[in-house]
Amino acid sequence: MALTIETWLAYDFSVPTDCLLQIEAAMLPDQRVIAPAIGISDVAHFARMPGHDETGERIWLRVNPGRLEVDYHAVVEINRLVANVGALPGTDPHLLPGEVIDYLMPSRFCPSDLFGTFVQTEFGTLTGGRCVAAMRDWIAEHFTYTPGASNASTSAADSFLTRQGVCRDYAHVLVSMARAAAIPARYASVYAPDVDPPDFHAVAEVYLAGDWHLVDATGMAEPAEIARIGVGRDAADIAFLSSFGWAELVNQQVRVTRS
Repeated sequence: MALTIETWLAYDFSVPTDCLLQIEAAMLPDQRVIAPAIGISDVAHFARMPGHDETGERIWLRVNPGRLEVDYHAVVEINRLVANVGALPGTDPHLLPGEVIDYLMPSRFCPSDLFGTFVQTEFGTLTGGRCVAAMRDWIAEHFTYTPGASNASTSAADSFLTRQGVCRDYAHVLVSMARAAAIPARYASVYAPDVDPPDFHAVAEVYLAGDWHLVDATGMAEPAEIARIGVGRDAADIAFLSSFGWAELVNQQVRVTRS
């Protein structure tokens, strides 16, 4: 499976501003990025650095006053063996590798400590992948995908109360529930076809059977057709643009098609 990715961003800045950009598909063993190209309008500083968990790259920009335009194109070949998440065994917390332990903990948008009672009541008889699959299905059944129902400050707890949101919110809720069940879970920013409306997409990743597995509670993206951009504790770690100063979004377009 190959995906053609085309992304355009435009922002206005009134003063010199530092920004952290992460929109490029990551080079990973299960996805090969072919002929990537990124164009960025004139900036005062450009420097690459590893993304969270060494997944993908971030770009530090020092932006001049005026218009910042970013144009990214790539073809990503997905070579991922997809497991049936519901059939995967979990791992007792004391046997987990050190690098995944942080993903058991509450984070800014995933206050998993608030979900303990609900998770125990609703899913307490389930373990491992069966538990994750049940959580995914519960969210899909009880939530309504509603653009505009949330904003950049909405947490999983907020979304759980309103039972609505977008992919970011669905992923935050699933991550929070999984962590409350002592299953490591992280947030992944991705590209995928069939996302409606077309945009950057967000899914959860859960650690089962010694590896990370993609799970999309919105049902819009299949793991075999997902290109990862970055991973983190929640959306705060991997926003496509983090501006350390005022910025005005002028235009954002994302197009992902099967090649």
